[in-house]
Amino acid sequence: MAGHTDNEIVINAPIDEVWETTNDVVNWPDLFSEYAKAEILEQDGHTVTFRLTMHPDDEGRVWSWVSERTPDPVTRTVRAHRVETGPFEFMNIYWEYTETPEGVRMRWVQDFHMKPQAPADDAGMTEHLNRNTAIQMKLIKDKVEAASLRK
Repeated sequence: MAGHTDNEIVINAPIDEVWETTNDVVNWPDLFSEYAKAEILEQDGHTVTFRLTMHPDDEGRVWSWVSERTPDPVTRTVRAHRVETGPFEFMNIYWEYTETPEGVRMRWVQDFHMKPQAPADDAGMTEHLNRNTAIQMKLIKDKVEAASLRK
């Protein structure tokens, strides 16, 4: 069995601003509250290979992994996957941006499967990701909207 999440939020800002801000991986530590560091390891066209390092968890563990991400500015979609999978057998991510009358609908879909020795099973990770994604999306919404108002 695999885990699956599908979350979205509407951001009241121009699509170009939402797209550029949320796809600027180097600045993710300023956009997301969970990331301490983002390092670009390689770039090939639109495809970026990067390392994310999280802030220490409640037990003091620091999680870090390498992902590959390919944004498509024409379709306003992003496909990504973990290269260093850590506790996951696999982690595939799809981001989609759609203009609506209320703003830009930003949708994140995650499909994954946890390794047997991982600290959580698929159901537990699904619950964690759904809870944390809502927090991160709200932070991003607030930051992008605030920056858009300043322009």
